[in-house]
Amino acid sequence: MPTRHRVLANGLEHSVLEWAAGGATSAAVATVVLIHGFADAGGTWDLVAPTLAKAGLRVLAPDMRGFGEGARVPAGAYYHFVDYVFDLADLVDALAPDSPIGLVGHSMGGTITTLFAGTFPERVKRLVLIEGVGPPNNPWEAGPLRMRGWIEQVRNARVRGERRITFSKEEALLRLAGNHPGVDPVVLEHRLPHLSKAAGEGRLAWLLDPLHRTTSPMPFFGKSFVEFAKKVTAPTLFVSGGPKGYHPPDEAERLQGFAHLTSVELPEAGHMVHWTAPATLVELLLAHLA
Repeated sequence: MPTRHRVLANGLEHSVLEWAAGGATSAAVATVVLIHGFADAGGTWDLVAPTLAKAGLRVLAPDMRGFGEGARVPAGAYYHFVDYVFDLADLVDALAPDSPIGLVGHSMGGTITTLFAGTFPERVKRLVLIEGVGPPNNPWEAGPLRMRGWIEQVRNARVRGERRITFSKEEALLRLAGNHPGVDPVVLEHRLPHLSKAAGEGRLAWLLDPLHRTTSPMPFFGKSFVEFAKKVTAPTLFVSGGPKGYHPPDEAERLQGFAHLTSVELPEAGHMVHWTAPATLVELLLAHLA
């Protein structure tokens, strides 16, 4: 079982799971940090992390701010990619100050780890992106519309936040199945305790800040992602979930930014690779980290 740490980083108390190394390793890194995607949590790496730990790696999996047991921002604050990168920088310095690290990011986590590895290339010895080369690109003119929409959405979220939304286990599993088609129902049920909490009278509530249901006012630009990728010096592995995964139209252009890239496709995995193909993913991770 992992140990849960509470770590002060970027002014907030973060929740980080640790699977201790189970022996010696020949890997290029001593510590691997697993960064989950949107509406996910560190605990859902539990089919991947234990095997990495048995191979001699120290494994850390934070709940990123606003998800799972992660920190919630105070009133008036928000969740931006720059905040996640700062969080990760402080977490790495606090938990692995003198250790070469490997970074593994899924989906949203792939964007975070790329931004971090491009900002602090000397800290990252191996990088893995699982279905994670950033959200859809935006035209420049999207800025004003997104800004207005964001303000309206946040105002509505504050009103909704005063009402506690709960649901039954069956309703929760139906929602997960709708969001993750093709994932085995047994796997979804196994994931539910990591993504929800008891809300009394047999009901559940999502472990998710309602602000995450709003759209960031800051448009994402693929070319900016490429500039960070160009600064990454670590050997990088990109794992695709195949046709059922997520692929922005300019995916190839974004991947070309990495100087030392290996790409692997798991044709039937879909977007949630660490849920659907954990054994194969672990093999790929161990080979890359070595």
